[in-house]
Amino acid sequence: MQSSPPADSRRSARRHLFARHALVAQRRIERLPGNVRALLWSTTAGLLFVVLNSLMRGLSLAVDPFQTQFLRYLMGFAVMLPLMLRAGVATYWPKNVVGQFTRGGVHTIGLVLWFIALPHITIADVTAIGFTGPIFIMLGAVLVFKESMRWERWLAAGIGLAGVLIVVAPKLTGGGGVYNLVMLASSPVFAASFLMTKALTRYERPGVIVAWQSISVTVLSLPLALWHWQWPGPGQWLLFLLCGLLGSSAHYCLTRSYAAADISATQSVKFLELVWATLIGWLWFDDQPSRSTLIGGLVISASTLWIARREARGPR
Repeated sequence: MQSSPPADSRRSARRHLFARHALVAQRRIERLPGNVRALLWSTTAGLLFVVLNSLMRGLSLAVDPFQTQFLRYLMGFAVMLPLMLRAGVATYWPKNVVGQFTRGGVHTIGLVLWFIALPHITIADVTAIGFTGPIFIMLGAVLVFKESMRWERWLAAGIGLAGVLIVVAPKLTGGGGVYNLVMLASSPVFAASFLMTKALTRYERPGVIVAWQSISVTVLSLPLALWHWQWPGPGQWLLFLLCGLLGSSAHYCLTRSYAAADISATQSVKFLELVWATLIGWLWFDDQPSRSTLIGGLVISASTLWIARREARGPR
């Protein structure tokens, strides 16, 4: 009678099998055209950001918004710290510390504006205003990086924006007042931050950029957080840790997309975030999507699939 292999051997075999499958998947992804890889990274980042923003809005209603901003990036640094210590601090030391903190400072300004407005306006308003970001990024990519803006990218962005308007136009309210303007002001600031990220990818690894974003935003957000500090409860600490994991993962995916292709090539898939938000609301909170949401989601999805096929072929 043969004895079954010990549990440790079975676990080790499963780990090796998973590692082989992951390596095969990675090699297949690496053989894809750069623009397609960028779209995949950007799509994954968008899904992670939607989950993150849902958690962050709930936390900002219970904890001071500036403290929420600080703890989210502090937890993002805590999540990356084991990786940094394992690889060695020298591995994560940037080639341009000033550039990292400059980018972190710009991103912090955008976050301050975003968190000031977040508790005071509806999710529909936040979603609608947030989708102005790709327009600012595309304009910046043309002006700063001299990227070639083919007509397909402009058309995909325009169709995606039309899909967003179909979804959110019936739900927009005028009650937000000045906070709508504050939220709108954050869009070009975030666009500048993402353009600076694209510039950093020319000589910094994605992991270094994400780690130093967490460090710089944490340091720069601390004074505002201390102004109205209150200790979070145990459940809130766990949620902040989850936000740190989601945020670091999302920014890593976004940075990888910027390193793989022109930044303007990835902007059309940002409109898919509205689809993710609708699905999460339906599955988690039993929010039934309206007819306008379904129609707009179809328009956004069609735009994204079309531009992905065009980018896979390359310029004509």
